[in-house]
Amino acid sequence: MAAIPVGFLGAGQMASALAAGWSQAGLLDLSRSLAADPFAAAREKFTQATQVKAVAANREVVDACDVLVLAVKPQMMAALLAEVRPAISSRHVVISIAAGVTLKTLSETLGSTTRLVRVMPNTPCLVGASASGYAAASTATPDDVALVGKLFGAVGKAFALPEHLLDAVTGLSGSGPAFIYVLIEALADGGVKVGLPRDVAQTLAAQTVFGAAKMVLETGQHPAALKDAVASPAGTTIAGLQALEKGGFRAALMEAVEAATTRSQQLGQR
Repeated sequence: MAAIPVGFLGAGQMASALAAGWSQAGLLDLSRSLAADPFAAAREKFTQATQVKAVAANREVVDACDVLVLAVKPQMMAALLAEVRPAISSRHVVISIAAGVTLKTLSETLGSTTRLVRVMPNTPCLVGASASGYAAASTATPDDVALVGKLFGAVGKAFALPEHLLDAVTGLSGSGPAFIYVLIEALADGGVKVGLPRDVAQTLAAQTVFGAAKMVLETGQHPAALKDAVASPAGTTIAGLQALEKGGFRAALMEAVEAATTRSQQLGQR
């Protein structure tokens, strides 16, 4: 796939991560891509991170680019859509990465013929390790859907799903990196508690999470089987697992995913 120009409406963390990831994958035409954000500091930070020009006017981006990424917070989406609607035409494919904003809402605001795809990515796209789900409106062409699959597949793993499952994707992989960062921090704190230097403990914790995830993805084995392979009888690991069970570790993570999913659903009802 040749590098293409992309317009980002919103120049925050996710837009920066996607632009940088797509640039690293050779998919983003840096000279013709453009971003818009009302905040000068955000524009400056975006350009420094991605080498893509950022401007203040959303309409300038819509006029310049056929592929548009809606990358504002859900609470700001209504105002953005109202502003750009007069400039959206049949030449545009509009990709929304806003949590909870449905295809129905986007279509009602931008027009029933607008080519729309809704995506829920996560920030590890910056290092080529995103986990995304996407759903296309009936107005999106097969080429539009293929384009989204290539873009988000280039920065990690992307799954085409029915739209009603995207709130669950938001709760699991959209919010999940934050849960894992807490896990890494806690593991590192545990290492410090038992005597390891902070820098060593943090690196060991992060590498352990990375290695365990890589084992799951590359072996195809169920996580329970991999866990059992580590937990030898009367050993150190089974003692630690018992402590996790006592602390409600599994239930806490499940409840975190459920709470994030519920919040995504609530955002979509506004």
